[in-house]
Amino acid sequence: MSLLITNIGELVTNAPRDAVSVASPGPFEALTDAALVLDAGHVAWTGPAAQAPSADTMADAAGRAVLPGFVDSHAHLVFAGERGAEFAARMAGQSYSAGGIRSTVAATRAASNEHLRMNLARLAAEMLAQGTTTFECKSGYGLTTADEARSLAVASEFTPEVTYLGAHVVPPEFDGNVAGYVDLVCGQMLAVCAPHARWVDVFCERGAFGADEARAVLAAGEAAGLLPRIHANQLGPGPGVQVAVEAAAASADHCTFLTDADVDALASSGGTVATLLPGVEFSTRQPYPDARRLLSAGVTVAIATDCNPGSCFTSSMSFCAAIAVRDMHMTTQEAVWAATAGGAHALRRTDVGHLGVGARADLVMLDAPSHAYLAYRPGVPLVAGVWRGGQRVDDGQLRSTS
Repeated sequence: MSLLITNIGELVTNAPRDAVSVASPGPFEALTDAALVLDAGHVAWTGPAAQAPSADTMADAAGRAVLPGFVDSHAHLVFAGERGAEFAARMAGQSYSAGGIRSTVAATRAASNEHLRMNLARLAAEMLAQGTTTFECKSGYGLTTADEARSLAVASEFTPEVTYLGAHVVPPEFDGNVAGYVDLVCGQMLAVCAPHARWVDVFCERGAFGADEARAVLAAGEAAGLLPRIHANQLGPGPGVQVAVEAAAASADHCTFLTDADVDALASSGGTVATLLPGVEFSTRQPYPDARRLLSAGVTVAIATDCNPGSCFTSSMSFCAAIAVRDMHMTTQEAVWAATAGGAHALRRTDVGHLGVGARADLVMLDAPSHAYLAYRPGVPLVAGVWRGGQRVDDGQLRSTS
């Protein structure tokens, strides 16, 4: 059945006005006093409320804002255990390093598939209830062939955007033998894991993998049919962004410490998105990425949560957008675009991140008159309704259609 949502105070579409159909997200665009029609899981019409066509059913937005569903293009949700004590220690003055990942690896290896599945289901429902209708999910806490494969298999039950991250860190059993572990990641582990994944990723950072190792991992993944993305320049200046652009990666994620050459490379890349993860800087007291510098250079910017048990345990895209406005000097329009259309670009998706005609009917209604309230009222539960694929969501679960 078709649904007309009318009396929308502000409808953010990220799509050209009056377009008969929209092939992919465009620049930020919003209509006031608007309406939209959903039909067969897609957006069928948008425009002024006074001109809205009839539909089988109707919902009154009562002046609330409606946005595209958030697209979280970077998350680590297949894990066991927790690291609250590590966070408390950081807040007491200890510095962050990548070494804490190993404690999550040990817990994940010891967990059953059902435990991993239940934890991921809880986090996915938490995301959906907050308006995240598309999310990416990485492996990377197993680091054996069997544990990486089962992590990816579990992730694929919840999202098609599954990323093989065997090259997260070097596990303890390969201490002193990075080359041997890279051979495993590029060989037997990849062969078993590739059927469960769409993407390949590597943590190109001091304490993890260098430029040549990252290139080898991405090249092997591509040869196995996976698309490249990369963790880059989180802990300090490094080669990650340059490797990402060389590999035509969909996204270089973190981008906290960038040189002028890195910014220029991203701006001229023709498609590599800079995915910023402000929740990480909030949780580690690292400097925030310079979003204004990237945007001024013409770089496509996305915002994602990096939800994980160590460096950033938030699943809230609205929280990350608020930080981006307050501490990364983005406008409210830029932050909302980055959290919707930007994430879609980072996942090379054309059907989400916008509410143009033909888009998947993924949307979030705010208990507020405009998108700006996401930053204007940070930390407040503003989500009044979520639709995914045209179906209304209750508490992170799709409503029964029976």
